[in-house]
Amino acid sequence: MTRPNPALRAVVLTVGYAFLYIPILCLMVFSFNDSAMMTSWSGFSFKWYAALLDDEALLSAARLSLIIASLTATAAVVVGTWAGYVLARMGRFRGFSLYVGMLSAPLVIPEVVLGISLLLMFVEVSELLGWPDGNGVFTIWIGHLTLCTAYVAVIIQSRIRDLDRSLEEAALDLGATPLKVFFVITVPLIVPALLAAWLLAFTLSLDDVVIASFLSGPGYTTLPIEVFSRVRLGLKPEINALATVFILVVAVCVIVANRIQWGRASKQ
Repeated sequence: MTRPNPALRAVVLTVGYAFLYIPILCLMVFSFNDSAMMTSWSGFSFKWYAALLDDEALLSAARLSLIIASLTATAAVVVGTWAGYVLARMGRFRGFSLYVGMLSAPLVIPEVVLGISLLLMFVEVSELLGWPDGNGVFTIWIGHLTLCTAYVAVIIQSRIRDLDRSLEEAALDLGATPLKVFFVITVPLIVPALLAAWLLAFTLSLDDVVIASFLSGPGYTTLPIEVFSRVRLGLKPEINALATVFILVVAVCVIVANRIQWGRASKQ
Protein backbone atom coordinates (compact mmCIF):
# COMPACT_ATOMS: atom_id res chain seq x y z
CA MET A 1 0.00 0.00 0.00
CA THR A 2 1.50 3.33 -1.12
CA ARG A 3 1.63 6.20 1.32
CA PRO A 4 -0.03 9.47 0.24
CA ASN A 5 2.26 12.16 -1.05
CA PRO A 6 2.77 14.72 1.78
CA ALA A 7 3.12 17.58 -0.70
CA LEU A 8 -0.09 16.66 -2.50
CA ARG A 9 -1.91 16.34 0.82
CA ALA A 10 -0.68 19.77 1.89
CA VAL A 11 -1.83 21.32 -1.38
CA VAL A 12 -5.27 19.74 -1.16
CA LEU A 13 -5.70 20.86 2.46
CA THR A 14 -4.53 24.38 1.64
CA VAL A 15 -6.93 24.70 -1.30
CA GLY A 16 -9.79 23.31 0.77
CA TYR A 17 -9.21 25.61 3.73
CA ALA A 18 -8.70 28.59 1.44
CA PHE A 19 -12.00 27.89 -0.32
CA LEU A 20 -13.80 27.71 3.02
CA TYR A 21 -12.20 30.53 4.97
CA ILE A 22 -10.97 33.21 2.56
CA PRO A 23 -14.52 34.62 2.08
CA ILE A 24 -14.94 34.77 5.87
CA LEU A 25 -11.58 36.49 6.30
CA CYS A 26 -12.49 39.03 3.60
CA LEU A 27 -15.73 39.80 5.40
CA MET A 28 -13.89 40.32 8.69
CA VAL A 29 -11.23 42.53 7.08
CA PHE A 30 -13.79 44.77 5.36
CA SER A 31 -15.67 45.21 8.64
CA PHE A 32 -12.73 47.47 9.58
CA ASN A 33 -12.82 49.38 6.29
CA ASP A 34 -13.16 53.12 6.63
CA SER A 35 -15.10 53.36 3.38
CA ALA A 36 -18.76 52.52 2.97
CA MET A 37 -17.87 50.74 -0.28
CA MET A 38 -17.84 46.98 0.14
CA THR A 39 -15.23 46.38 -2.56
CA SER A 40 -12.53 49.02 -2.01
CA TRP A 41 -10.22 49.49 0.97
CA SER A 42 -9.64 53.07 2.11
CA GLY A 43 -8.19 52.67 5.59
CA PHE A 44 -8.58 51.03 8.99
CA SER A 45 -11.48 52.15 11.20
CA PHE A 46 -13.81 50.96 13.96
CA LYS A 47 -16.61 53.31 12.93
CA TRP A 48 -18.86 50.55 11.58
CA TYR A 49 -18.81 48.85 14.96
CA ALA A 50 -19.90 52.14 16.50
CA ALA A 51 -22.59 52.41 13.83
CA LEU A 52 -23.69 48.89 14.67
CA LEU A 53 -24.35 49.91 18.27
CA ASP A 54 -26.70 52.63 16.97
CA ASP A 55 -28.54 50.31 14.56
CA GLU A 56 -31.42 49.28 16.81
CA ALA A 57 -33.26 47.33 14.10
CA LEU A 58 -30.27 45.10 13.40
CA LEU A 59 -29.46 44.58 17.08
CA SER A 60 -33.09 43.80 17.90
CA ALA A 61 -33.21 41.22 15.10
CA ALA A 62 -29.96 39.68 16.36
CA ARG A 63 -31.28 39.46 19.93
CA LEU A 64 -34.50 37.83 18.74
CA SER A 65 -32.61 35.29 16.63
CA LEU A 66 -30.28 34.40 19.52
CA ILE A 67 -33.21 33.92 21.90
CA ILE A 68 -35.14 31.72 19.45
CA ALA A 69 -32.02 29.74 18.50
CA SER A 70 -31.17 29.08 22.16
CA LEU A 71 -34.71 27.96 22.98
CA THR A 72 -34.88 25.83 19.84
CA ALA A 73 -31.54 24.12 20.41
CA THR A 74 -32.34 23.30 24.03
CA ALA A 75 -35.81 21.93 23.28
CA ALA A 76 -34.59 20.05 20.20
CA VAL A 77 -31.88 18.31 22.23
CA VAL A 78 -34.43 17.20 24.85
CA VAL A 79 -37.00 15.93 22.33
CA GLY A 80 -34.46 14.65 19.79
CA THR A 81 -32.51 12.71 22.42
CA TRP A 82 -35.59 10.73 23.42
CA ALA A 83 -36.49 10.22 19.76
CA GLY A 84 -32.99 9.01 18.92
CA TYR A 85 -32.94 6.73 21.97
CA VAL A 86 -36.18 5.10 20.85
CA LEU A 87 -34.72 4.52 17.38
CA ALA A 88 -31.49 3.03 18.75
CA ARG A 89 -32.70 1.00 21.72
CA MET A 90 -36.39 0.10 21.40
CA GLY A 91 -36.09 -2.13 18.32
CA ARG A 92 -38.87 -2.53 15.78
CA PHE A 93 -42.35 -2.07 17.26
CA ARG A 94 -45.80 -1.70 15.77
CA GLY A 95 -45.86 1.59 13.90
CA PHE A 96 -42.05 1.78 13.78
CA SER A 97 -42.00 2.57 10.06
CA LEU A 98 -44.57 5.34 10.57
CA TYR A 99 -42.55 6.71 13.49
CA VAL A 100 -39.33 6.78 11.45
CA GLY A 101 -41.11 8.35 8.48
CA MET A 102 -42.70 11.13 10.56
CA LEU A 103 -39.43 11.81 12.38
CA SER A 104 -37.47 11.95 9.11
CA ALA A 105 -40.03 13.99 7.18
CA PRO A 106 -38.56 17.45 8.05
CA LEU A 107 -35.23 16.27 6.62
CA VAL A 108 -36.64 15.70 3.13
CA ILE A 109 -39.62 18.06 2.94
CA PRO A 110 -38.72 21.43 1.38
CA GLU A 111 -38.73 24.21 3.97
CA VAL A 112 -41.26 26.13 1.87
CA VAL A 113 -43.74 23.28 2.23
CA LEU A 114 -42.96 22.92 5.93
CA GLY A 115 -43.42 26.65 6.50
CA ILE A 116 -46.75 26.78 4.64
CA SER A 117 -48.12 23.74 6.46
CA LEU A 118 -47.18 25.15 9.87
CA LEU A 119 -48.67 28.53 8.98
CA LEU A 120 -51.96 26.92 7.97
CA MET A 121 -51.96 24.88 11.18
CA PHE A 122 -51.48 27.96 13.35
CA VAL A 123 -54.21 29.81 11.46
CA GLU A 124 -56.68 26.96 12.06
CA VAL A 125 -55.69 26.58 15.72
CA SER A 126 -56.03 30.33 16.24
CA GLU A 127 -59.52 30.33 14.74
CA LEU A 128 -60.62 27.39 16.90
CA LEU A 129 -58.96 28.29 20.21
CA GLY A 130 -58.12 31.97 19.83
CA TRP A 131 -54.47 31.15 20.47
CA PRO A 132 -51.80 31.94 19.43
CA ASP A 133 -52.92 35.49 18.87
CA GLY A 134 -50.73 36.29 15.87
CA ASN A 135 -47.34 35.01 14.80
CA GLY A 136 -44.29 35.70 16.92
CA VAL A 137 -41.62 34.03 19.00
CA PHE A 138 -43.74 30.98 19.81
CA THR A 139 -44.70 30.17 16.22
CA ILE A 140 -41.13 30.64 14.96
CA TRP A 141 -39.85 28.48 17.81
CA ILE A 142 -42.28 25.65 16.99
CA GLY A 143 -41.28 25.80 13.33
CA HIS A 144 -37.58 25.65 14.10
CA LEU A 145 -38.13 22.92 16.70
CA THR A 146 -39.92 20.79 14.11
CA LEU A 147 -36.98 21.12 11.75
CA CYS A 148 -34.13 20.73 14.24
CA THR A 149 -35.51 17.76 16.20
CA ALA A 150 -35.01 15.48 13.20
CA TYR A 151 -31.33 16.43 12.88
CA VAL A 152 -30.74 15.96 16.60
CA ALA A 153 -32.40 12.53 16.57
CA VAL A 154 -30.10 11.35 13.77
CA ILE A 155 -26.97 12.46 15.66
CA ILE A 156 -28.06 10.95 18.98
CA GLN A 157 -29.23 7.71 17.37
CA SER A 158 -25.87 7.11 15.70
CA ARG A 159 -23.99 7.84 18.95
CA ILE A 160 -26.18 5.57 21.09
CA ARG A 161 -25.83 2.71 18.59
CA ASP A 162 -22.05 2.86 19.08
CA LEU A 163 -22.25 2.61 22.88
CA ASP A 164 -21.26 -0.56 24.69
CA ARG A 165 -24.56 -1.96 25.97
CA SER A 166 -22.80 -4.01 28.64
CA LEU A 167 -22.60 -0.95 30.92
CA GLU A 168 -26.34 -0.36 30.72
CA GLU A 169 -27.10 -4.08 31.11
CA ALA A 170 -24.85 -4.28 34.17
CA ALA A 171 -26.68 -1.35 35.79
CA LEU A 172 -30.03 -3.02 35.07
CA ASP A 173 -28.78 -6.29 36.59
CA LEU A 174 -27.78 -4.38 39.74
CA GLY A 175 -31.35 -3.13 40.16
CA ALA A 176 -31.32 0.29 38.50
CA THR A 177 -34.47 1.33 36.69
CA PRO A 178 -34.31 1.99 32.93
CA LEU A 179 -34.91 5.69 33.56
CA LYS A 180 -32.04 5.87 36.06
CA VAL A 181 -29.75 3.97 33.67
CA PHE A 182 -30.55 6.50 30.96
CA PHE A 183 -29.69 9.55 33.09
CA VAL A 184 -26.78 8.06 35.07
CA ILE A 185 -25.09 5.88 32.43
CA THR A 186 -26.25 6.80 28.93
CA VAL A 187 -26.44 10.59 29.11
CA PRO A 188 -22.88 11.10 30.47
CA LEU A 189 -21.53 8.87 27.69
CA ILE A 190 -23.22 10.88 24.94
CA VAL A 191 -22.40 14.37 26.24
CA PRO A 192 -20.16 15.18 23.21
CA ALA A 193 -22.98 14.16 20.88
CA LEU A 194 -25.44 16.27 22.87
CA LEU A 195 -23.14 19.28 22.58
CA ALA A 196 -22.70 18.71 18.83
CA ALA A 197 -26.46 18.34 18.37
CA TRP A 198 -27.11 21.53 20.35
CA LEU A 199 -24.65 23.51 18.25
CA LEU A 200 -26.12 22.14 15.00
CA ALA A 201 -29.68 22.97 16.08
CA PHE A 202 -28.59 26.43 17.21
CA THR A 203 -26.93 27.08 13.84
CA LEU A 204 -29.90 25.80 11.84
CA SER A 205 -32.30 28.00 13.80
CA LEU A 206 -30.06 31.06 13.65
CA ASP A 207 -29.59 30.65 9.90
CA ASP A 208 -33.19 29.91 8.90
CA VAL A 209 -34.97 32.29 6.56
CA VAL A 210 -37.78 30.34 4.88
CA ILE A 211 -39.67 28.99 7.89
CA ALA A 212 -39.24 32.23 9.85
CA SER A 213 -40.60 34.20 6.88
CA PHE A 214 -43.88 32.28 7.07
CA LEU A 215 -44.19 32.20 10.87
CA SER A 216 -42.99 35.68 11.88
CA GLY A 217 -45.34 38.56 12.50
CA PRO A 218 -45.06 42.34 12.78
CA GLY A 219 -42.34 43.29 15.25
CA TYR A 220 -40.73 39.83 15.15
CA THR A 221 -38.08 40.08 12.46
CA THR A 222 -35.20 37.64 12.81
CA LEU A 223 -31.65 38.49 11.81
CA PRO A 224 -31.58 36.53 8.51
CA ILE A 225 -34.83 38.17 7.39
CA GLU A 226 -33.48 41.62 8.33
CA VAL A 227 -30.25 41.00 6.42
CA PHE A 228 -32.04 39.69 3.33
CA SER A 229 -34.40 42.66 3.33
CA ARG A 230 -31.38 45.01 3.37
CA VAL A 231 -29.63 43.15 0.55
CA ARG A 232 -32.24 44.46 -1.86
CA LEU A 233 -31.13 48.01 -1.08
CA GLY A 234 -27.43 47.20 -0.87
CA LEU A 235 -25.38 45.78 1.98
CA LYS A 236 -24.01 48.13 4.61
CA PRO A 237 -20.72 47.63 6.51
CA GLU A 238 -22.62 47.33 9.80
CA ILE A 239 -23.64 43.84 8.69
CA ASN A 240 -19.97 42.94 8.23
CA ALA A 241 -19.29 44.16 11.76
CA LEU A 242 -22.15 42.10 13.19
CA ALA A 243 -21.05 39.01 11.26
CA THR A 244 -17.49 39.45 12.58
CA VAL A 245 -18.78 39.59 16.16
CA PHE A 246 -20.78 36.40 15.61
CA ILE A 247 -17.79 34.62 14.06
CA LEU A 248 -15.49 35.54 16.95
CA VAL A 249 -18.04 34.47 19.58
CA VAL A 250 -18.66 31.15 17.84
CA ALA A 251 -14.92 30.55 17.44
CA VAL A 252 -14.34 31.15 21.15
CA CYS A 253 -17.20 28.80 22.09
CA VAL A 254 -15.88 26.05 19.81
CA ILE A 255 -12.34 26.39 21.18
CA VAL A 256 -13.58 26.27 24.78
CA ALA A 257 -15.79 23.24 24.05
CA ASN A 258 -12.90 21.41 22.38
CA ARG A 259 -10.56 22.13 25.29
CA ILE A 260 -13.15 20.83 27.74
CA GLN A 261 -13.61 17.69 25.66
CA TRP A 262 -9.83 17.13 25.37
CA GLY A 263 -9.48 17.65 29.11
CA ARG A 264 -12.14 15.04 29.84
CA ALA A 265 -10.56 12.62 27.36
CA SER A 266 -7.10 13.01 28.94
CA LYS A 267 -8.48 12.20 32.39
CA GLN A 268 -10.08 8.96 31.24
